[in-house]
Amino acid sequence: MTHSARFPVWTWAMPVLGLLFFVVATATGYGDDFATHTLGIVETIILVPLLVGAVFAAVYHAEEVAHILGEPLGTLVLTIAVTVIELALIVALMMTGKATPTLVRETVFAVVMIVTTGLVGLCIVVGGIRYRQQRFDVTSAKIYLAMLIVLTTLTLILPNYTITAPGNLYSESQLIYISVVTIALYMVFLYTQTVLHRGYFVGDHIEEKEGASSPKSQQTKLALAALLLCVALAAVVLLAKLFAVVIDFGVSRSHAPASISGVIIALIVLTPESISAVKSARRDELQKSINLALGSSLATIGLTIPAIAAANLFIHKPLVLGLDMDDVVLLVMALATSMLTFGTGRTNVLFGFLHLVIFGTFLFLSFVP
Repeated sequence: MTHSARFPVWTWAMPVLGLLFFVVATATGYGDDFATHTLGIVETIILVPLLVGAVFAAVYHAEEVAHILGEPLGTLVLTIAVTVIELALIVALMMTGKATPTLVRETVFAVVMIVTTGLVGLCIVVGGIRYRQQRFDVTSAKIYLAMLIVLTTLTLILPNYTITAPGNLYSESQLIYISVVTIALYMVFLYTQTVLHRGYFVGDHIEEKEGASSPKSQQTKLALAALLLCVALAAVVLLAKLFAVVIDFGVSRSHAPASISGVIIALIVLTPESISAVKSARRDELQKSINLALGSSLATIGLTIPAIAAANLFIHKPLVLGLDMDDVVLLVMALATSMLTFGTGRTNVLFGFLHLVIFGTFLFLSFVP
């Protein structure tokens, strides 16, 4: 997202309106029966854009904080903010009591598939049409893919082959171990990306620097951005509680597969960063697009699953992580195609369309399994 000297009005207005709406909706008894009366339907129509606006505002302010702090704290703040948004939506659905035990699995799988096929494919096609061919750092791509292969195998495939717990489940001790190693892996990756080998991820383009400003003005802007970030995240967390009711109602009424809930959550969380990634590809900054896209999927696995595992100690809901075999096939195909796409340091439109075909297949099978 573009940084400016002043915060756009919508970046603070949407979260504030969202908080006010939550108070009003709670006072009027917004709940499972919202579709049975006019007020509930009106509130739902207002709820959706407010939630999406609050998500965009949270990401905007997180990027502003990251921009001021620099690396590595900036990346960590942005990652935590996006993870909080995703956790809010997942936990809100789990708290309704109607979420399936596979919700976390479906959300993480949807994030990985949307990123590695849909978002990556769109960025490559947009950049390829405009520039024919784009370049990026091969080493950074290999790091991303190596991390994705290990993390997805540990969290989404290996549970199918453990025998301590029945079904596609980890036992409590196994879940603790997997949570610890995924966090450790992600922290090492973050240190590698932002400190040890930052050059792999910078790319050829140098960001334009803003006009010089005093340390005092920077501190003031940082404090305000941090405050607005907290307000936006609070709005997302509270509105997610209401939106969970809408998702449950929509999935049950449309008789859609349970996995659609995960796809919806993934799309809401990924939309702001996806827009930034596509804009970067249009500016011939494919490296930045890759950082935004693949970095999001790593954060989802590296932080979301451990956080949900910790929250599950209090929620006490079954946590099914192992993917069904058809999803495993799609995941392996997506990762294998990504390895070939990012293997040479150059991309073109054909690679992009390959990813988009896999993405289309994933979406189609989500509705028609």
